[in-house]
Amino acid sequence: MGLENIRVKGARSHNLKNVDITIPRDKLVVFTGLSGSGKSSLAFDTIYAEGQRRYVESLSAYARQFLGQMDKPDVDSIEGLSPAISIDQKTTSQNPRSTVGTVTEIYDYLRLLFARIGVPYCPNHNIPITSQSVQQMIDQLLEYPERTKMQILAPIVSGRKGTHKKVFDDLKKQGYVRVRVDGTILDLSEEIELDKNKKHSIEVVVDRIVIKDGIEARLSGSLETGLDLAGGQILIDLIDGDEIRFNQHHSCPQCGFSIGELEPRLFSFNNPFGACPTCDGLGSKLETDEELVIPDASLSLREHAILPWKPTSSNYYPQLLEAVCSHYGIDMDVPFNELPKEHVEILFYGSGKDLIVFRHENEFGSVRERTINFEGVLRNISRRYHETSSDYVREQMEQYMISKACGTCKGHRLKKESLSVLVAGKHIGQVTDLPILEAKNYITTLDLTDKEKQIARLIINEIDERLGFLANVGLGYLTMSRTAGTLSGGEAQRIRLATQIGSALMGVLYILDEPSIGLHQRDNTRLIKTLERMRDLGNTLIVVEHDEDTMFAADHIVDIGPGAGLAGGYITSEGTPDEIMEDPESLTGQYLSGKRFIPLPKERRALTDRKLTIKGATANNLKNVTIDIPLGVFNAVTGVSGSGKSTLINDILRKALSQKLHRAREKPAKHKEIEGIDQLDYVVNIDQSPIGRTPRSNPATYTGVFDYIREVYAMTNEAKVRGYQKGRFSFNVKGGRCETCRGDGILKIEMHFLPDVYVPCEECDGKRYNRETLDIKYKNKNIADILAMTVDEAIVFFENIPRIYRKIKTLQDVGLGYIKLGQSGTTLSGGEAQRVKLASQLHRRTSGRSLYILDEPTTGLHVDDIKRLLQVLQRLVDNGDTVLVIEHNLDVIKTVDHIVDLGPEGGDGGGEILVTGTPEVVAETKGSYTGDYLKPILEREKKRMDELKESVSS
Repeated sequence: MGLENIRVKGARSHNLKNVDITIPRDKLVVFTGLSGSGKSSLAFDTIYAEGQRRYVESLSAYARQFLGQMDKPDVDSIEGLSPAISIDQKTTSQNPRSTVGTVTEIYDYLRLLFARIGVPYCPNHNIPITSQSVQQMIDQLLEYPERTKMQILAPIVSGRKGTHKKVFDDLKKQGYVRVRVDGTILDLSEEIELDKNKKHSIEVVVDRIVIKDGIEARLSGSLETGLDLAGGQILIDLIDGDEIRFNQHHSCPQCGFSIGELEPRLFSFNNPFGACPTCDGLGSKLETDEELVIPDASLSLREHAILPWKPTSSNYYPQLLEAVCSHYGIDMDVPFNELPKEHVEILFYGSGKDLIVFRHENEFGSVRERTINFEGVLRNISRRYHETSSDYVREQMEQYMISKACGTCKGHRLKKESLSVLVAGKHIGQVTDLPILEAKNYITTLDLTDKEKQIARLIINEIDERLGFLANVGLGYLTMSRTAGTLSGGEAQRIRLATQIGSALMGVLYILDEPSIGLHQRDNTRLIKTLERMRDLGNTLIVVEHDEDTMFAADHIVDIGPGAGLAGGYITSEGTPDEIMEDPESLTGQYLSGKRFIPLPKERRALTDRKLTIKGATANNLKNVTIDIPLGVFNAVTGVSGSGKSTLINDILRKALSQKLHRAREKPAKHKEIEGIDQLDYVVNIDQSPIGRTPRSNPATYTGVFDYIREVYAMTNEAKVRGYQKGRFSFNVKGGRCETCRGDGILKIEMHFLPDVYVPCEECDGKRYNRETLDIKYKNKNIADILAMTVDEAIVFFENIPRIYRKIKTLQDVGLGYIKLGQSGTTLSGGEAQRVKLASQLHRRTSGRSLYILDEPTTGLHVDDIKRLLQVLQRLVDNGDTVLVIEHNLDVIKTVDHIVDLGPEGGDGGGEILVTGTPEVVAETKGSYTGDYLKPILEREKKRMDELKESVSS
């Protein structure tokens, strides 16, 4: 049994209820179930944690101190366990130096390729730079016919002004007789007068030779003498013929541009030897942006058009501005965009050497005279940012700065010497800027000599294979230069998946966390084939997944439930997909079999004249897109991965609306304009970023309900008697919190070569508060008991306090009834964090002029959770607001009122609007991949609805 199965006995991590399970080895196994049912607890916190722990324990104590060791999971035993590799969505490097190329190690092979077969070119003259030995020079010259006359010249001055008398004097002393100056042979015994204001070139005549037998030794000596004299360059002047230039080093014979020996580190932007000196290999620099400094040019200077000069309690910018405008006669009441050009130049680029003198009165009434050399706003912000050592000042300056491609390396991160090396007409930066599929074509079609093929054969095979793995998991649209921190969780996970395929390991236990996230149905098929290939190599795959296609492809499904949180933690069903569908206890099986489904809306909402129009969107791969987003309806933006959805909505629409409606200091990506913004009052971005950076953030604090709960405790009789205010019940401030753990509830103990241990604070027993605060009770519960409640429990507890009940009810409405009110924000998944944000917005009273933008809200959701989420989103639209989702999930797409479908492909092959309209319109559109997959879904759902109507009527 141990060889054929993995047997888990008594798993109790988190909400698991002493679970026993047998998992077949060398199979594709899917763990599924409601969000919070215990899937990840079993897969990652139990099976993976134990596999990793056993591996690390086999290493020496010295090696263990460098590895993060996992705690022993709460499980009786696990048999048949292989070395485990986790491929999740939280391991993406946020280092700005980490790219797709470096993460996959493809860039290391590219560096080796360019170092071995790359040809340096002079960036000034576009000619190849080659190095030749003296013997190679001799061999080339001896190929000329016998009696060929030539003179050997050593170029010692090239295009430099001056009389160069000292050069001529030194040459005379060394015994040289003739020189060639600006193409004319002159005798050094004569007085040579040169115009000091003109550029001159001087070559020394080292020898005159006639090709014949036995000349080789003399030729060798003359060449070596000339090369020493001219620093490695030599010029051969064929009498009545051409000139030949030889170079002993990698340097241009015309301008002297030089490059050392080609080696891999020359192409590394993480090494000072190859990194661009201007941006230190980052490829970008923070620069002041005029649109962030003046977000609304229709305002006047008096209305604070120049945002950094908006008055505060501590600055004197208003007085400075008054003084400058008075001095130069600048009208402060004219809209900024109507000011004369010369006045704008004074404000932005400084007033030369003029000094502005004005009197400044501070808050205490004392007056002092200030003399200020007025600097331009843009220049001053940039200067202060780069000169200051204060983090606060840098943070303030960054509000007006954006990251722009480095002007020196044009974003390629490398110095000019590195970028002068070409292979098949491209430097390494241009190759990494190609989409994966194009880069693969470039590598496989290189036209190489026999020698180059022999050198590069193995390197090219490695690069080609790794690029192929990336293409197979649906990432053909990415570029190798893409920064790793900008990848979505799904993209990062599939990159790691592609890397593991390349390793071709056998007998490994792979545990994956929803690899289908962010993947269009078209690319999902390729992903499943990749998973099957890894299984067929002899590996066991445990995939935590909700995707229907992946479940149908699985060898074995484990359905965990039946509910979430405390109501979950049981194995409700397991077996093949067919067995799961036949099991009435399996909620997942009922959806797979069609017994349960998400119905189509009874009717689509009609579009009105209210709309947003994005005009001329050209950022990233968008092809000058103009598109209408109807307001007051449920919208979805769809398309294959990399087609331009996030660029259009997140980088352009959301940022532009935030800037206009909320004065946000972020610059939208490139577009002409957006019409219709005046029809909105509010834009709400609900993404999957954490709800807080520290464990102190939790659902209760984020939604604001904890303020009301603290007020309830402050209003109790006992609290009033003791004089406790609302702040007493906060674990973030002194007074009511436990000072031993400062309100954290846990203490960190460093264990050096063992993993850090977190233990409950002995003083407060992990409850965060001191004893006096915990003495205050409401309905026999103290404040710590409230934070330990699940949302479902809290709803019952506070049902008679409407404002608390309403806020907590929104958490239940979005499917988070199982999480605790005080659960640390850092332990929530991206999907859970997104739903907490959504819940925090649901209780707001709106005027019907709000736009909600959600990026893949179905992440981490079971189809039953999606059903509940859709009800919430439809409720928002019923209130008159607009909902816009970026989504691949067909259950969501089929229920919306309006679709914008981008494509047709990803990367350079995308960026176009294929079709807009209802799901029915998209389903009938040829060339739309979304439509191809949507059509059978709509037909199936309509058939189900018809059958349901017939059964009801009968």
